[in-house]
Amino acid sequence: MKASRLFPLEKIVSTLVISACVGFVAPVALNATPLAAAAPAVAGLPDFTELVEKTSVAVVNIRTTEKVQLNQNAPGMEDEQMQEFFRRFFGVPMPKQQPAPKGRRQIPQQPEEEVPRGVGSGFIISQDGYVLTNRHVVDGASEVYVKLTDKREFKAKVIGADQRSDVAVLKIEGNKLPRLTIGDSEKIKAGEWVIAIGSPFDFENTVTAGIISSKARDTGEYLPLIQTDVAVNPGNSGGPLINMRGEVVGINSQIYSRSGGYMGISFAIPIDEAMRVVEQLKSSGKVSRGRIGVVIGEVSKDVAEYIGLPKAQGALVTRVEPGAPAEKAGIQDGDVILKFNGVPVEKSTDLPRIVGTTKPGSKATISIWRKGAARELSINVAETEQDKVAQKAEKKGKKDQANNPLGIYTSDLTEAQRKELPGANGVAIEAVEGPAAAAGLRAGDIILTMNNIDVKDSKQFAAMLAKLDTKKAAVLLVRRGDISQFVPVRPQAQ
Repeated sequence: MKASRLFPLEKIVSTLVISACVGFVAPVALNATPLAAAAPAVAGLPDFTELVEKTSVAVVNIRTTEKVQLNQNAPGMEDEQMQEFFRRFFGVPMPKQQPAPKGRRQIPQQPEEEVPRGVGSGFIISQDGYVLTNRHVVDGASEVYVKLTDKREFKAKVIGADQRSDVAVLKIEGNKLPRLTIGDSEKIKAGEWVIAIGSPFDFENTVTAGIISSKARDTGEYLPLIQTDVAVNPGNSGGPLINMRGEVVGINSQIYSRSGGYMGISFAIPIDEAMRVVEQLKSSGKVSRGRIGVVIGEVSKDVAEYIGLPKAQGALVTRVEPGAPAEKAGIQDGDVILKFNGVPVEKSTDLPRIVGTTKPGSKATISIWRKGAARELSINVAETEQDKVAQKAEKKGKKDQANNPLGIYTSDLTEAQRKELPGANGVAIEAVEGPAAAAGLRAGDIILTMNNIDVKDSKQFAAMLAKLDTKKAAVLLVRRGDISQFVPVRPQAQ
């Protein structure tokens, strides 16, 4: 049985789009008698027509492109396999090598070509052109284009994007633009009717409806998400979740799926949390979050009983980082954090969210449970350094794989990733450029084999790259979501 997973909505391969589109076609009886009149609306069910007319004008389609370098003059560029690959995945024929005039030496060129990268949704939040969407919709894009329902299209500037919340802010040049009203996601209730508007599979301005299933579903991510049964699919990412008053209460972001397609459960980022991120992105282009430097776990009922806690609550400290604010404040392994700045920590996942919203550099009071008694400590909140860590990891990967004819930079799989893969082998793609970008590979893809040889770790993959025959295409078995497919990549000429 395949394990279910959370999927950002755009990480689905193109073959799923085809099968989904085919599924929409219903057989029609040629001799069927037309209905004399439409059936009356069922009493008690909501009518969304006015709501859709009012809000859909501020929902936008977002398409992105990526500039890639294509090696026009490498030998063997016109082989049938690569020609077919370009036709299927880019919709254009592969550029053909132009013969050099007699007596003149042909100079290799590496032109940049702008190719389609993906589609998503978004919505306008101000009349002067600020647009809200998901980070994963615009991540890695060279250009971002925003199209309104009246067919006007604008080139957008990415003001800022935050990885942990998956929120991005764009800006288009316009005035008196239609905008959506921001609601209060704290006031939503399970069972409340909501609609989603977006561009699933690039079908623009599509409306789906359902109810809120849970207002604060803990999925293990940074934010508690809104769970609904509203149908969302690839292309819906970044679109608004709207209540019956026409207010945005969430940003459609993820689905829970075994196949990568919609299976009745979808998730949205609460708009209250998103707007806190938006304000920082608009003012500085980045988000600053607090950290105290602890590794935490859940407090089980048995543990609570053993240490004398009245009930199972709080965050159990399993490790304190050396030199971190927690160590300086006197926090120890085995402590249970009950409150942070007076805010109760009901479960362990509450703590990173509460600390994250605390201004770095400020002082806070932390309540802990130790040896059968509660006590309070004072702590100085530091700033999260995730971006710095990511930059160091990327530099290290590029250093380890300097001789990289495919333009692929990788890292070893985490234990969680290994458990989900057959054979538990492979490497995760951290960044792509040149040939790999042209082949459609992305950060987050997992390489299982290269030229029918199992890839075990990044060190082995780097050794394989160093020995690669640059006159032939390397064929990679790549896994994206629950789908694996072979992708030929033509090496960069050295």
